[in-house]
Amino acid sequence: MNLDVLNNQHSDEIAAFLAVASQGSFVAAGRLLQRHPTIVSKRLAAMEKRLGVRLVERSTRQVRITQVGSKLEERLRAAIDLMDAAQQQAAEGANEVRGTLRLALPAAMGRRWLGPMLPEFLRDHPHVSILADYSERLVDIIDEGFDVAIRIGELEDNRLIAMQLSDHRRILCASPAYIEKHGMPETPHDLIEHNCLRFSGLASFPQWKLYRGSEFQTVLPKGNLTANDSESLLAAACADSGILGAGEWLMRHDIAAGKLLHVLPDWQLDTAGGVYLVRPSSKFPSAVVTAFKKWVESKFIPAPPWAI
Repeated sequence: MNLDVLNNQHSDEIAAFLAVASQGSFVAAGRLLQRHPTIVSKRLAAMEKRLGVRLVERSTRQVRITQVGSKLEERLRAAIDLMDAAQQQAAEGANEVRGTLRLALPAAMGRRWLGPMLPEFLRDHPHVSILADYSERLVDIIDEGFDVAIRIGELEDNRLIAMQLSDHRRILCASPAYIEKHGMPETPHDLIEHNCLRFSGLASFPQWKLYRGSEFQTVLPKGNLTANDSESLLAAACADSGILGAGEWLMRHDIAAGKLLHVLPDWQLDTAGGVYLVRPSSKFPSAVVTAFKKWVESKFIPAPPWAI
């Protein structure tokens, strides 16, 4: 490990470079660092000589960061954030779990399953407060400052650290009255003859992609109700309006109560995906994040709450 970058001279050069990059002039940078502008200029020049690259373009009126300088600034600030987070983690390591947890939850699943469990976590950790955001949109937990998020489906953001809590299955259901009136579909192709309640947030919308083992069929369902809110579609399905394709977690209560019947039980809608706990990869977990992670994991062992 090369520790040369941590010596005082290099630290002063880095501070000068970042100050010039943020302030746009040597005078303003000197004011920020409480140093004479000529000192700031000399430190930046020394850094450029040491690295063998020009970091800023100088003129009589302004200072402009070069493309190389801009990339270096971005990486240096990320490194500083990591060091700050590491020091914070070390400071919190021996402390009682306390602080505010900013939590992003999928709206429908959050209201139905996760939100009702949060009071238990708060009772177990009386010095913690939660700021919960319920939304079906894919929040950017890094840019929006969330500590933890629960996500459904497949993950693509490689800036995140993810832990899978459970599998995620989408199934088809309809009310007994609807099936009695219109009949039970026997194949995916039969869905074309039915009124289908369509969730516009599905990745394959407007198509339904159905899987049975290695078999795969695509259907373009028709229906008189399309919405971006799965709970409103669930209400319509329970009111005998049609066949709904949604997460098993959404319909589990109504299946158990006999309000809904499983349609084409051998088939699954869309790819499986999962339910994940995710957090920014650029941050060390705080004590409160670690406590929440362990608590949520315990709620999904040995099975997710809707499967118990």
